[in-house]
Amino acid sequence: MKRLNAIFFHFALGVFGNLYAAEAPNILLILSDDLGYSDLGSYGGEIDTPNLDRLAADGLRFSQFYNTGRCWPTRASLMTGLYPHQANHGMIFGQTAPRGYQGTRKTDGLMISEILKPAGYRTYQLGKWHLGKNRPKLNDTWPLARGFDHSYLAVTLQNYHNPALLYDDTQAIKRPGGPAPMGDGSYYLTSALTDRTIAYLKEHATDHPDKPFFIYLAYTAPHFPLHALPEDIDRFRGRYRKGWDTVRQERHERMEKLGLVKTGLSPRDPDARPWESLTSAEKDSWDTRMAIYAAMIYRMDIGVGRIVEQLKKMDAFENTLILFLSDNGSSAEYIVRGDRHDPNAPPGSGGSYLCLEVGWSNASNTPLRMHKSWVHEGGIATPLIAHWPDGIAARGAITHQTGHVIDILPTIADLADALIPEEYEGHALPRSPGKSLAPVFQGRQRAAPDFLFWEHIGNKAIRKGDWKLVKEHNGPWELYNLDTDRSEVHDLSGSHPGIVDALAGQWEGYAEKTGVVEWDSFPQSKIEPGKNYRRK
Repeated sequence: MKRLNAIFFHFALGVFGNLYAAEAPNILLILSDDLGYSDLGSYGGEIDTPNLDRLAADGLRFSQFYNTGRCWPTRASLMTGLYPHQANHGMIFGQTAPRGYQGTRKTDGLMISEILKPAGYRTYQLGKWHLGKNRPKLNDTWPLARGFDHSYLAVTLQNYHNPALLYDDTQAIKRPGGPAPMGDGSYYLTSALTDRTIAYLKEHATDHPDKPFFIYLAYTAPHFPLHALPEDIDRFRGRYRKGWDTVRQERHERMEKLGLVKTGLSPRDPDARPWESLTSAEKDSWDTRMAIYAAMIYRMDIGVGRIVEQLKKMDAFENTLILFLSDNGSSAEYIVRGDRHDPNAPPGSGGSYLCLEVGWSNASNTPLRMHKSWVHEGGIATPLIAHWPDGIAARGAITHQTGHVIDILPTIADLADALIPEEYEGHALPRSPGKSLAPVFQGRQRAAPDFLFWEHIGNKAIRKGDWKLVKEHNGPWELYNLDTDRSEVHDLSGSHPGIVDALAGQWEGYAEKTGVVEWDSFPQSKIEPGKNYRRK
């Protein structure tokens, strides 16, 4: 919809509130990393997230919004509006791999930043990129070559207190084995990303006050290793001594009262031990583990609050669309990469290398099944908070309309009145299967997607209406009615074979169309599934 039409409808249909701002909105897209569906207070969690909860209370929450189940496929889909394989990002195996698994290039689909530049936007990228090779060459894989004016890039995640590799635009400010960016020990990556976001906002207000901005802030929290500030860990220590079984029950009860879910609580993950079977020392250790995780989310939330305050100081808050979501469900990974963990180091410090693991990941994804990398609901469901005073009339509402990260680019293009090109340098570009969320922002029912599609390391799923067909790698198809059983407890495949066959056929047809290759054909398939996830 063009801007003049949007303004006309703003006056003609005022019953919905502001359909669009008279000026192009600023856009702040915040992506967290490995955040579970129920971790935020506004999604039923007990972690202190007052700033995000305030955005939810004054904005719109989605109860059925989806990612792709893993970090880099989600980032590719988020930025291009394409399914991962369409974006050549099902995995990142390089140019000798089959198409769909090589790594995103411009000819595979332009990014949000690239379509916003011709519409007059200034663009900024911060944090985790994970969309190409880790070197600052101006090729298709680097943020500055993908439409961003500035980039503060965290390349690796080995240490929040002393990252292995950081880039400020193309300048390396931290190299492997070198000193921390701040030698006094005060550096913490989550806070640094917030600081730089605020610096970019101040620069924008001074140097480009006549231009709208797009900020893509990809926090690395709460992805492992579990590193947090000591004072933040102390805030939560002891809160989780009650255990993951009780936390899951309490979260589920709050989610039901909030109206987020109407499904039952899935059984404890079979790989998670009953809390009461743990020794007292084990309970203390796991309490600390979850306290660190909560502290990471808490510090991220503080950052969001600081950024909001800066937007208000710039008189930009009212016309800034803020979107907050996660790249996948919480992670059951337990790997210690490169043997970096020092058992004598204080938990949460740079010398430690702990992961959340299956018990707490199961609680983090309450009430859903499975974790990051699976395409059952626990792996692919994300909170989505949308806040925009000039454009979203809802205040504290929850929508149960389905959405997916492929919808973000069409939504932003719609609201910014930006053109989505059909070709790039003579190459036809794939069309986004996503649809704008603007009608949902306006309080209206949008046309539901014909279906939603997933594949990752052999895990497969398709959702059509309330029916979802899903399977683990080399497992049988399972069928669920998500209207009554979003926790995927009651497999209906045996009683509805016709639905199974129809959805399986549709999955196969779309997989072939988008370039999905059977996971067993890759050498990596022999080592990845199950190696770092869930103890067997």
